[in-house]
Amino acid sequence: MKLLHSLAETSAPSLSKLTATHCRAIKSAHITDTYTATTILNGYTKCRQIGTALKLFDEIPHRDTASWNIMISGYINSGKFQSSWVFLNLMKQHGFCANEYTFGSILKGVASNGLLSLGQQVHCDVVKMGYVRNVYSASALLDMYAKCGKVDDANEVFKCMPERNYVSWNAIIAGYAGKGDVEYCFWLLRAMEKWGVKPDDGTFSPLLTLLNEERFYRLTMQVHAKVEKLGLGCEVKVFNALITAYSQCGNIGSAESVFVGTVNCRDLVTWNSMLAAYLEHDEEKEAFKLFLDMERLGLEMDSYTYTSITSGCFEGRHISRGKSLHALIMKRGLENVTIISNALIAMYAKSGTNSMDDALRVFENQDAKDSVSWNSILTGLSQKGWSEIAFERFSKMRVENLEMDEYSFSATLRSCSDLATLRFGQQVHALALKLRSESYKYVSSALILMYSNCGTIEDAWKSFEVSPKDSSISWNSIMFAYAQHGQGKLVLDLFFLMKQREVKLDHITFVAVLTACSHIGLVEEGCLFFKSMEADFGIVPRMEHYACAIDLLGRAGRLEETKELFKRMPFDPDAMVLRTLLGTCRSCGDIEYAIEVASRLLELEPGEHSTYVLLSDMYRQFKRWDKIANIKRLMRERSVVKVPGWSWIEVQNEVHAFNAEDLSHPHCDDIYAKLRELTDEIMFSESGNACELMIFTCDQESVI
Repeated sequence: MKLLHSLAETSAPSLSKLTATHCRAIKSAHITDTYTATTILNGYTKCRQIGTALKLFDEIPHRDTASWNIMISGYINSGKFQSSWVFLNLMKQHGFCANEYTFGSILKGVASNGLLSLGQQVHCDVVKMGYVRNVYSASALLDMYAKCGKVDDANEVFKCMPERNYVSWNAIIAGYAGKGDVEYCFWLLRAMEKWGVKPDDGTFSPLLTLLNEERFYRLTMQVHAKVEKLGLGCEVKVFNALITAYSQCGNIGSAESVFVGTVNCRDLVTWNSMLAAYLEHDEEKEAFKLFLDMERLGLEMDSYTYTSITSGCFEGRHISRGKSLHALIMKRGLENVTIISNALIAMYAKSGTNSMDDALRVFENQDAKDSVSWNSILTGLSQKGWSEIAFERFSKMRVENLEMDEYSFSATLRSCSDLATLRFGQQVHALALKLRSESYKYVSSALILMYSNCGTIEDAWKSFEVSPKDSSISWNSIMFAYAQHGQGKLVLDLFFLMKQREVKLDHITFVAVLTACSHIGLVEEGCLFFKSMEADFGIVPRMEHYACAIDLLGRAGRLEETKELFKRMPFDPDAMVLRTLLGTCRSCGDIEYAIEVASRLLELEPGEHSTYVLLSDMYRQFKRWDKIANIKRLMRERSVVKVPGWSWIEVQNEVHAFNAEDLSHPHCDDIYAKLRELTDEIMFSESGNACELMIFTCDQESVI
């Protein structure tokens, strides 16, 4: 019996000890005793031996409510909710009444699976059986409603509870935290302490998830102080949440301090939280160092670790690290874990045009592709200009009846926009309408740009009219569309309409406005918009805004002001800014400054052919033939080849692409024959016009 009592008091008994007790109970004939059998049954469920527990349950001659509750709880803890629901119904059929422990277990399963309708049925039973005022049942009900997204219903249960324990308070705080209600959550914390209930780690963890903006930094410090005062500073859940909160409040130093202070009690989530914090603050060097520390310590990393560190390899300069990471993932046999392979696809897709082959290779080798896999490859292909292949992948999704969402449609419409394939774009639009995806903001934005690039600005406006206008996304798209079509006045009208309707302006809105001002020559107005960004709207000018402002002044021939603005930039210029400035120098004829700008541009992008072409064209303009020869020699030394321009045309739903002296098209003989025929006609027409002009001139002279 001593062994039985020790088994009952153990929270997690060993299976060997449990089996020995079971054998002794059978040998001594005590297994027929309900208490003995139920205690052993409870041990088997704690060891997740649910099959053995079921066999013993069937052998118990006199089952009681506790026996049924143990089996229901065992199924819930094993993740087998359906079986637990069957057992609950069998329990009722055998004449046993559910009690607070039955309701607590079954409601936990309902909450984990988000089965609100079943939870409401259990709520009816709770009321019917008179347990609605029981703290254990009511807390479980409260937690179920909160986790099923019915926070107001949870609050009604909470208000009716005559007695509330820390579980009740934590559940309602977590519910409102999930809803994002900062003010009410902290009111509940104060009320909890007022009622004499001591907060624990389950109280502060959801609260800290709400502190995700810079304005909450002081509040995060106050919560941290309270945590330390209550002696919860060593609770893993709390300091993990603190690391994330400090990071999202913009203070990576405080996050590091918390991490350093947890050296003796870290878990994998702690490491992952700090890793994510470094990457969120663009501290890739520190993130890679932390990852190597995890490697040296032999920590068993999870999918989140690998996907996080992979996200730090998106920039082109980190692609070598990304490939090393890919090799490590392959070595550990994790390449076919869908979430990890999706991160690799995104990494290669964002690392440059030359890495798209690697992205496609990872995608094709995936055993299990989900919607993120398809959307990642479609987005990468469309952003890198591989539009024809993007069409093929989208068509394959359609043939295989794969689920399409707003990201699939927006990426494909971007490809239609790049190639100006109106008919295919209209078909994608029709499919989006059929699947009711047109109303999504990213799809409507992509539709606006697609119709604009295809030359049908009227259809772009129609797409804007039916789009959601609560955010700036659709507004920005239609403003870019009108700017592209040279209708800058309409862009400014839309800007003021946005202000009137109190749509929140963002940095992209000002890129559209500055572009429009540049295209229609509103220099003074554009300069005022640029200056008012931070002063009036709290939007700090970014690199693209400086590029637009430089273009604005450059088009007006105000080179000195352009140079002055360039010097005042608060950050080092990127290739986009330098290329814009180089174009301004070229149009204004300042070849010396152009050479200086081009030198910096070639340092940034030594393999970009357009810079060499632009410089060569400028030298040709000023008849600097020696400089042209130097440019050509430099291109040969660096193996830079001028990429020929492409043209394409859509005929009967098929896109045909051409470049100069291209012989790859299957009908190239017919194409060149037709081209010669058209050339001859043009030449004949031009010579005929010349003869008519000569005759007309002679007649005029004879008249004179």
